[in-house]
Amino acid sequence: MNNPLADRLFVLLLQLLPHHLLSRGMRWLTRCEWAPLKDWVIRRFIRLFRIDLEQAAEPDPSAYPSINAFFTRTLKADARPLCAEGQVALPADGKISAFGTINQGRLIQAKGMDYSLADLVGGDPAIARLFEDGTFATIYLSPRDYHRVHMPLSGKLRQMSHVPGRLFSVNAATARTLPRLFTRNERVVCLFDTEAGPMAVILVGAIFVGCMDTLWAGTIAPADLRTSSWHYGGAEQAVTLEKGAEMGRFNMGSTVILLFGKDALAWHERIEVGLEVRMGEALGSLK
Repeated sequence: MNNPLADRLFVLLLQLLPHHLLSRGMRWLTRCEWAPLKDWVIRRFIRLFRIDLEQAAEPDPSAYPSINAFFTRTLKADARPLCAEGQVALPADGKISAFGTINQGRLIQAKGMDYSLADLVGGDPAIARLFEDGTFATIYLSPRDYHRVHMPLSGKLRQMSHVPGRLFSVNAATARTLPRLFTRNERVVCLFDTEAGPMAVILVGAIFVGCMDTLWAGTIAPADLRTSSWHYGGAEQAVTLEKGAEMGRFNMGSTVILLFGKDALAWHERIEVGLEVRMGEALGSLK
């Protein structure tokens, strides 16, 4: 059962914390290769979050050179089969925290709470127009989940933007309590052209996740506080990824938001808020 008072106290504490300082400290810790420390931390995380290594390509926790290498571990080749042709694949393991239609430029964050599409994509009106009256899905990754993000459809990268911001936790308590959570947090907006039209894959940062990686650019964490954009129109810059291919990763856990244009996607009948999902399963079908 939700406890509104506990949620508000938790969010108040989060607002007082030095998010980026904590994330820099966590970045140092997770990249430490001193075996006694990293092995102890990895074992503690496995017990705390009940992490299943049965499907990991490397099931031995001590074989990972760092904590971050453990969190971004690869899976066995057959661990995540892709859904059928004509279906849109879920990009990550996690839980569906929200999905639906983008109504008058607003997306649902939680019951009784929404936020702006334009703000989510960094204030770029051209990108926002692509998804007017479209659909969205929000997938929350916990620390126990597989941390790599994959392509829902084959696509060609058109633009990537880094939008600076805070690093609030993105768990359920924060999502139902803190207004405009996903437009306050740091994020990377990746815009693709696909057979279904435009598609955005948005990696949202969170507490202890102060940087995100993409396959084509490595770690994305510009130093200034302005939105930074990169365009990939030229042939020498072309980035084309197949459905199911890895496109990015998080350090620990966070959120992926998918955007599709109007009349592009029909939801799979089993999709509902709170559903635990795995990468490669069907989110919906192309219309």
